[in-house]
Amino acid sequence: MEVKVVNLLDFDAEALTDWFVQQGEKPFRAKQVLRWVHRFGATDFEEMTDVAKSLRAKLATTACIAPPVPVRDSVSSDGTRKWLLDVGNANAVETVFIPETNRGTLCISSQAGCALDCAFCSTGKQGFNRNLSAAEIIGQLWLANRMLGANGDGERVISNVVMMGMGEPLANFDNVVSALKLMLDDNAYGLSRRRVTVSTSGIVPAMDRLRDACPTALAVSLHASNDALRDRLVPINQKYPLRELMAACQRYLVKAPRDFITFEYVMLDGVNDSDAHARELVSLVRDVPCKFNLIPFNPFPSSGFDRSPAPRIKRFAEILIDAGIVTTTRKTRGDDVDAACGQLAGQVQDKTRRTAARIIPIQGA
Repeated sequence: MEVKVVNLLDFDAEALTDWFVQQGEKPFRAKQVLRWVHRFGATDFEEMTDVAKSLRAKLATTACIAPPVPVRDSVSSDGTRKWLLDVGNANAVETVFIPETNRGTLCISSQAGCALDCAFCSTGKQGFNRNLSAAEIIGQLWLANRMLGANGDGERVISNVVMMGMGEPLANFDNVVSALKLMLDDNAYGLSRRRVTVSTSGIVPAMDRLRDACPTALAVSLHASNDALRDRLVPINQKYPLRELMAACQRYLVKAPRDFITFEYVMLDGVNDSDAHARELVSLVRDVPCKFNLIPFNPFPSSGFDRSPAPRIKRFAEILIDAGIVTTTRKTRGDDVDAACGQLAGQVQDKTRRTAARIIPIQGA
């Protein structure tokens, strides 16, 4: 009988413990192997010196450590680094590392393509191909650590992770949560919940599930100040309008590691950037402790949108700040290698018609 080879990157601590028990092994073996795989980035079971030789031999025939395969590695003039990763069947996803003076942030993808079709997002224009597995999600962090020279001695190259790459994380709920648990596990990556951020376009039932299953910092892709405009820019709003979204944000804060929600807001010239829009936002979020991150639009071919001028962005921010809302304007990073916010597209195949994309079943919805 052929032995099934499993990818250990697919297992969080609980799943790995269950798998070892099913193999007739002691549960504590999971903790040992988890540390070797994720903290030390082992690729060969013979490296796992505190694991019994008999188990190492068994693992060599029943398991593997297989992250996505990098097919392109691009470095921007500002130091931002982008990897294009092959995930099979002519699909690829992108992962971006953003180095800063006091931290290193990794932006991770959760889907090949995206079904939500936000009007200003390059990824959404590619259509939806499939959800990434837990191994393909956490494998981006595993691979980036190796490529950046992390050695498991406690010094972090990657201090922050943001689920803001290709795809809607909460539309791939189970696999994303499994990966999040590994990011937070002290025997794996040991990141603080405050340093792991999940971004969502506003899938309300899944926001509630995340709050209960694995609360991390939360960013909401808002991009509009009223339902009519958001229906056009972020079509999921037609299912979960702003009133429901704001209520979900309030519920999430009950268990969130941070005491505020981050609202992401892309600045589109003449579309959502007027003084009136800013004042509408002040009213919209009055009951939600929050901060705003204004994102100058990063153009891509045939987007149909332009970036708001810098003076307009500054004026928009001033209105929010004057209302007592912490507001920052994101510095564009990596745009010369198409690694800036909203530019990630990868080499993916559009296997969906646009009308069909919006009715793809969403995990957790």
